[in-house]
Amino acid sequence: MGSLPDLLPPLRYPSARRDDSVVDDYHGVLVPDPYRWLEDPDAEEVKEFVEMQVELTDSVLAQCGERERLRRRITELYDHPRYGTPFKRGSKYFYFHNSGLQAQSVLYVQNELEGKAEVLLDPNTLSEDGTVALTMLAVREDGKYLAYGLSENGSDWVTIKVMSIEDKQCQPDTLSWVKFSTISWTHDGKGFFYSRYPAPKERVGLDVGTKTNINLNQELYYHFLGTDQLEDILCWKDPEHPKYKFGVYVTEDGKYVLLYISEDCDPVNKLYYFDLSLLPHGLEHLLHFKGVSETLPFVKLVDNFEAQYAAVANDDSEFTFITNKGAPRYKLVRVDLKEPQLWTEVLPEDEKAVLKSAEAVNGNQLLVSYLLDVKYVLQIRDLRTGQLLHNLPVDIGSICGISGRRENSEVFFSFTSFLTPGIIYRCNLATEVPEMKIFREATVPGFDRIAFEVKQHFFSSKDGTKIPMFIVSKKNIELDGSHPTLVYGYGGFSCSLTPYFSVSRIVLIRSLGVVFCTANIRGGGEYGEEWHKSGSLAKKQNCFDDFIAAAEFLISTGYTNPKSLCIEGGSNGGLLVAACINQRPDLFGCALAHVGVMDMLRFHKFTIGHAWTSDYGCSDNEEEFQWLIKYSPLHNVKRPWERSAEQHCQYPSTMLLTADHDDRVVPLHSLKLLATMQYLLCTSLESKPQTNPIIARIERKAGHGFGCPTQKLIDEAADRYSFMAKMLGVSWID
Repeated sequence: MGSLPDLLPPLRYPSARRDDSVVDDYHGVLVPDPYRWLEDPDAEEVKEFVEMQVELTDSVLAQCGERERLRRRITELYDHPRYGTPFKRGSKYFYFHNSGLQAQSVLYVQNELEGKAEVLLDPNTLSEDGTVALTMLAVREDGKYLAYGLSENGSDWVTIKVMSIEDKQCQPDTLSWVKFSTISWTHDGKGFFYSRYPAPKERVGLDVGTKTNINLNQELYYHFLGTDQLEDILCWKDPEHPKYKFGVYVTEDGKYVLLYISEDCDPVNKLYYFDLSLLPHGLEHLLHFKGVSETLPFVKLVDNFEAQYAAVANDDSEFTFITNKGAPRYKLVRVDLKEPQLWTEVLPEDEKAVLKSAEAVNGNQLLVSYLLDVKYVLQIRDLRTGQLLHNLPVDIGSICGISGRRENSEVFFSFTSFLTPGIIYRCNLATEVPEMKIFREATVPGFDRIAFEVKQHFFSSKDGTKIPMFIVSKKNIELDGSHPTLVYGYGGFSCSLTPYFSVSRIVLIRSLGVVFCTANIRGGGEYGEEWHKSGSLAKKQNCFDDFIAAAEFLISTGYTNPKSLCIEGGSNGGLLVAACINQRPDLFGCALAHVGVMDMLRFHKFTIGHAWTSDYGCSDNEEEFQWLIKYSPLHNVKRPWERSAEQHCQYPSTMLLTADHDDRVVPLHSLKLLATMQYLLCTSLESKPQTNPIIARIERKAGHGFGCPTQKLIDEAADRYSFMAKMLGVSWID
């Protein structure tokens, strides 16, 4: 293990202007914000700052000796066929396929599962560099038309287009200003529901993916096939609640349209419905309501934000929902719209496992998935009674991409794990005992799973809470405290980190001797809503305590040591990493923070940031400001003498990763933290600057990570992990 001066020469950091006149008053507390100017992505000064940081990072990466070897090896393993779970509409099957190194996966269609598949839509033909992605789609019930959403450069903004499936001809329909929307066709085939935001006043030459404007006043529309967007029918709006978002679902029988209303990221929603049979001539008949109501006259079934409701099935007016109402681990309930006060329980909340999904299939059966100690359980149950019919055998890993309908006796689902690249199962429910067969299986060249092992440990956090963690390594490693170790975490928004296959991490384990770990800290959904709530709002510090305890466990049990330990996380996980290096800089040798929420006092002012107040709180509230100021990464960077005696040390080598078209967590978060860390830690004249580098990798023509082209994924993995290898003093193992 080399010391840093042997690894890199001293770095010359760009000088970023500090405007000390910018000071905000939060409930009587004055908080400086000297890098407020970095919030304007169009300012020339910001562009110059970014260019200088790109040059600095390029100079560091050029000295990371394993960079090209990592890129080549990751590319070799990435180059294998991958398939998405097939789904059926009408008489046709649809699925995604990537031959290996294609920038974007291609949508295929076939008349029979064993028949010839044809390319339906290839996003790779829509841009030279693969930065146009197919991010949403809905096939009409008869399988004749496809509505799909395209995103450019990783932005959350989507343009909806329509294609005729038979002749694969693109239709003139073009719907703009779509974001955080669903697409749901009505069964008469005349059109579909979708949600969009008001168009900006200035549109010419506008690159919306780089804008930070707050997203407000979403509206629900119905689009008639073959018409101009200006003719779309406004179906719902709520100007008194500009933060509301609207999702819509047309039931499988085509009779009802359900409106899901949410305000933030909490798993709660209002639920309204409309009986489409009241419009005998289709949505055109809505015009008859004009003068009586400006929008579709939805009936309010649930008109508060007490719980989450999602439809599983309906038989005419009788609906089955999955909900967390009085059930933090979720349950199934039933209600008849004719008697909306009478709710009955179909499948009670499990004592230990979290009900993750329920799909109505094969007439009156349910395919349900549970999460038990971060391991999936898959079952067939009776839709009417909830009674268990069959357990489906699945390995330790993750179930995703479940595809099935009540009208069909076959279902498909995908399985992955740390050591399983991907298996698609086809299950026949028409037999007395479900017949489950492998439909497709991914094979990675040169990967031999028997060379690796996966263990699950439960360690104690600061308050004694037991936290699960998966550890993936080569088989039978010696616990002598010498292993380079990478710990990944998230801990927020009720999102669960379950096992999945990663080519880049397999390369790290095999070729760099890395031990890879996933810490299932509080704030996630691994144990239901109680687990989530115990890591949010006033209890957010539990997330950082859990992650720090994970690192301490790995050190105390002999896996690694602080100089050999790297932590990584993205988005809310980027916040996690940044907060932890502020609180325990002595515990880590390297940190990789992707697209993190770093300014906890102003995040709600940009794009969709206001929706995150459900997990974080908001600085506009005095009590919540006091929570946020204590851990906000931007406001807690401290020089060595400002910390406790045992933490009079450098910060770990740190790479902040962001992208110029990230309009989810806008780049200003990472840029402001970067400028702050470089000034206080690396260029301050008041003390000897630290020698561990603080740099940023700023991707062009990319966003929050969704729809990123394959080559960009490979390049980023090679860059960040070669940086990690250099900082930890790790060499290639043949």
